[in-house]
Amino acid sequence: MKLNALTARTLSAAALSAVMGTAALAEPSGLVGFLMPDQASTRYEEHDFPGFRAGMEKLCPSCEVIYQNANADVALQQQQFNALLTQGAKVIVLDPVDSAAAAGLVTLAQSQGVKVIAYDRPIPGAPADYYVSFDNEGIGYAIAKSLVDHMKAEGIPDGSGVLQINGSPTDAAAGLIRDGVHRALAESPYETLAEFDTPDWAPPRAQEWAAGQITRFGDQIKGVVAANDGTGGGAVAAFKAAGVDPVPPVTGNDATIAALQLIISGDQYNTISKPSEIVAAAAANIVVQFLNGETPEAKTTLYETPSELFVPAVVTRENIKAEIFDAGIQTADQICTGEYAAGCQELGITQ
Repeated sequence: MKLNALTARTLSAAALSAVMGTAALAEPSGLVGFLMPDQASTRYEEHDFPGFRAGMEKLCPSCEVIYQNANADVALQQQQFNALLTQGAKVIVLDPVDSAAAAGLVTLAQSQGVKVIAYDRPIPGAPADYYVSFDNEGIGYAIAKSLVDHMKAEGIPDGSGVLQINGSPTDAAAGLIRDGVHRALAESPYETLAEFDTPDWAPPRAQEWAAGQITRFGDQIKGVVAANDGTGGGAVAAFKAAGVDPVPPVTGNDATIAALQLIISGDQYNTISKPSEIVAAAAANIVVQFLNGETPEAKTTLYETPSELFVPAVVTRENIKAEIFDAGIQTADQICTGEYAAGCQELGITQ
């Protein structure tokens, strides 16, 4: 099996068996592409591709897998996609840089009999052959609802202000997260002071915008709903640079190491634990079913595309030990270093 040289994180047998179904009995072959969108988040190299690789090694040891990352470049991803078609790929797993631009890629591939699995981010403009992801609208609703409940519990008065930091405007998944946030905030007693779509999910852009809102609104800001840990971390950095102490509660999503450390220190309020390896293993399962000539079962439908959407968990200081450490998502050796050691002891993560 031809693979890029990356460090693998092997899924547990239980996690794999939960998503692989009957495909484990098949012994197909063929060239498979795994195209990821950017490097703003470390998840693709650290979680998604290793999870996909583990799944393919289990289900299709004779398959050739090509992994590439477009580094947020739409044209580069198009080149990578076209190259896979030229090389004879049978299935391409695509997490698009630009969900609208990806519609043309789906149409082109399907015209050549190549299956496309939309991964993480949907492709609304042209139904892919399958879509596998976490429930992104549910994620947006969950992180915002968690923040609202926390603000209520802390006695933050009705009518207080929050900021909303969305993901990339070219990412349909970011739009779903945004919609979920809107729904939760509309149900809340709090006012959205300002909202921002973060180009390419870039944390520095989120930090720059948040800094401007801190200057504009000052202590009117009682919370921040950020769509992922990178944008949330940018907001936290902006508050710290402005000398705001304590930092208002800030949400996140992805359970990155940096975000988990910020939660332990009390600087970030929540994140979403969504082990990407599980979705990646599910994608491998769908790939093998397509290679076998099967029609994968649709657990639900989104944008006229048969889909499987996984439901993740919200993580705060109250449940971080159970959801992250007891569940084996991360270890204390990875997280509880330096200035975070005391917080880990306080939360019972370490002795």
